[in-house]
Amino acid sequence: MPLIRRALVAAAMAACFTNAGLAQEYPSRPVTIVAGAAAGGPTDVITRIVAEAMSRHMPQPVVVENTAPAHLGAQRVAQSRPDGYTLLMSNVGLTAGATLFRRLAYDTAADFAPLGLVSDAAMTLIARPDFPAENLAGMLADLRAKGLERNLGTAGLASAANLCGLLLQQAAGNRATIVGFRGTAPAITELMAGRIDLLCDQATNTAPFIRDNRVRAYAVTSPARLAGLPDIPTTAEAGTPALAMSTWHGLYAPAGTPEAVQERISAALQAALRDERLRARFADLVTDVATPERASIAFHRRYHGEEIARWRPIIEAAGAYAD
Repeated sequence: MPLIRRALVAAAMAACFTNAGLAQEYPSRPVTIVAGAAAGGPTDVITRIVAEAMSRHMPQPVVVENTAPAHLGAQRVAQSRPDGYTLLMSNVGLTAGATLFRRLAYDTAADFAPLGLVSDAAMTLIARPDFPAENLAGMLADLRAKGLERNLGTAGLASAANLCGLLLQQAAGNRATIVGFRGTAPAITELMAGRIDLLCDQATNTAPFIRDNRVRAYAVTSPARLAGLPDIPTTAEAGTPALAMSTWHGLYAPAGTPEAVQERISAALQAALRDERLRARFADLVTDVATPERASIAFHRRYHGEEIARWRPIIEAAGAYAD
């Protein structure tokens, strides 16, 4: 065997043994998942449920660190050592942030290694209790007619609520006045009081108010009706499939994390998502557990790029940026 070829074979074998060794040794100390959110919100709650379940399937504990706002949490992970000990739990806002923020200290497309999706939560299109439209088609017609007289609340520019609001505006011909709040709670409070007209937010946040008839619900953005809100049609059933979206959460490592370590984390995540305690808690949150396909590294890698591409033209058309 020629000397160069022999050296290449030896290097390849060494890499295989190194990767195998990394997988066997990892983790040898606690693993941190950075939740790019303040304590108490949906991202924080989901991260803690997942961390607790993953801890039951790894030889070391998985702990949670809150770093808000979300883009600072992402920056913390993107710039950390790529050894599998600092991970990121983020959501649709990470991929939308690639366009929403024009000056980031990281490259959203290149600086993260997707490890698998974790959950999918539907958004709900809701209105103040006395909003005049009877259904989603009527609500869109009202927006087209009334235009900027109608107020559409959001939980902030980088929130899933804002992204859903952009889709709603697009469907209505970019008609509505956007009113930003610092989070979902004040937006819902103002909606119930009748001081804003419309809101698009996670079913996790809105389901209790919908069930108590304190807000008016028109549609959910999921492919199928929600078990927790069976009387609310999907946007497709209501005639506007373009409004479909998921507030997904996904787990990430810094780019450059060894493949063997990525696979070890992914295996622990897959096991956690089969955990009955996790599944019961997600059901309480009106949140779907990611399917095994969506929780795979291969799917998440592809989906990450697709979501960056999906939100870019929508945000650019709106012309509203977070910086």
